[in-house]
Amino acid sequence: MTEVEVKKSQDSLQDRLAQVIDLLQRQRVVEDLTHRQEGQHNTLVESLVHRQNLVELQRKLDDLHPADIAYILEALPLDDRLTVWQLVRSDRDGDILLEVSDAVRQTLIADMDDHELLAAAKEMDADELADLAPELPRDVVHELMETLDAQQRERVRSALSYDEDQVGALMDFEMVTIREDVSLEVVLRYLRRLKELPGHTDKLFVVDSDGMLKGVLPIKRLLVNDPDKQVAEVMATDPVSFHPDDDAYDAAQAFERYDLVSAPVVDKSDRLIGRLTIDEMVDLIREESESEVLNMAGLREEEDIFASVWRSLRNRWAWLAINLITAFLASRVIGLFEGSIEKLVALAALMPIVAGIGGNSGNQTITMIVRAMALDQVSPGNTSRLMRKELAVSLINGLVWGGVIGVVAYLLYGSWSLGLVMTGAMTLNLLLAALMGVLIPMTLVRLGRDPAMGASVMITAVTDSGGFFIFLGLATIFLM
Repeated sequence: MTEVEVKKSQDSLQDRLAQVIDLLQRQRVVEDLTHRQEGQHNTLVESLVHRQNLVELQRKLDDLHPADIAYILEALPLDDRLTVWQLVRSDRDGDILLEVSDAVRQTLIADMDDHELLAAAKEMDADELADLAPELPRDVVHELMETLDAQQRERVRSALSYDEDQVGALMDFEMVTIREDVSLEVVLRYLRRLKELPGHTDKLFVVDSDGMLKGVLPIKRLLVNDPDKQVAEVMATDPVSFHPDDDAYDAAQAFERYDLVSAPVVDKSDRLIGRLTIDEMVDLIREESESEVLNMAGLREEEDIFASVWRSLRNRWAWLAINLITAFLASRVIGLFEGSIEKLVALAALMPIVAGIGGNSGNQTITMIVRAMALDQVSPGNTSRLMRKELAVSLINGLVWGGVIGVVAYLLYGSWSLGLVMTGAMTLNLLLAALMGVLIPMTLVRLGRDPAMGASVMITAVTDSGGFFIFLGLATIFLM
């Protein structure tokens, strides 16, 4: 899809969202007006208007892709969200539940009874059921497992046995397997007998009689080669494959590196047990990116923007409390130099500049380090070199931009000594920011935590307190 097509699609989706919101608002306005009027036909008029709006709204929803409906549901307050959710056709519930964010999914599931949940889940594949099962009521999961055949039940249990960040939790069980000792013509006839191919089928998996993976046959090779050739002559014998206990994010990086659409998943004996597909990898990368952004801001989990006040408070309070403590420490640092500030009021005006630039520089360093860690580009062998590089960058930036602000300080206050102190403080705080920007994520990793967890909050605390202490300390020594 080209950039223009993507923009048109997004514009269309925004238009649909606006139309849905307009219909919901129109319905509320008409209901309010009807309630205020007196007369025996008010109930009938209200019912007709209400039904007309809902029919139009349902017609618009029927034309939308499940992912687009999920987007609209996430963008609506809870009452409107549930109104729209009730209008969605029941045969589409499962697809939409898989598309919405975890936080919004909880609100939708809470609005469904057990019968509706079972009906939605019965239409899902084993890997999709495994995604949804942890959020369903236990009795619903038990009843659902009873309705599955032995193969489906075993597949769901297999997927649930792995952690959510492992390949086994993401693998798809729907795939096409063939033998290596048949001709391409036989393979083509076999494919024609299928009702449809599993999604994202860009290759067929070649296995022996014991299910061992022998290679893959890309669809493009199947189509362009002589139909009389054997599969063994055309297939690729060294495909990129994964094990179910591999790290899912490493697999996503491999998909990006090798431009994969699908890839086999094999057990320790090289027996084919499933496959990974590009749609799961794209979702994983998006979720990982969103998680890093939330973690750097000190948010514990994804949050429904229309969640209750109490739920949002529980998600945000912890790091705000830490931030309050660090802000108090920064204020105590300033309190140590009250005498210096009273003698030279210019210090109060200039010290936020030192702290602010240091925080920005530290966040840049942390962002680069966290990204490098995610791509496995940071190792014990290159840590010291990385540290020297970041310190060198900060030293140059400190001298250049510290010199600029030093000149500005001289022009404003007519003091060369104040300008030099400003330059020195800026340089030292940027060096501190670089040092902590490398050490904070590395320390979090050694403690077994996400390197992005609260990193932004911590680096800001360090550069604020450190910046104030460095600047006011130098001012006290050289200016008083």
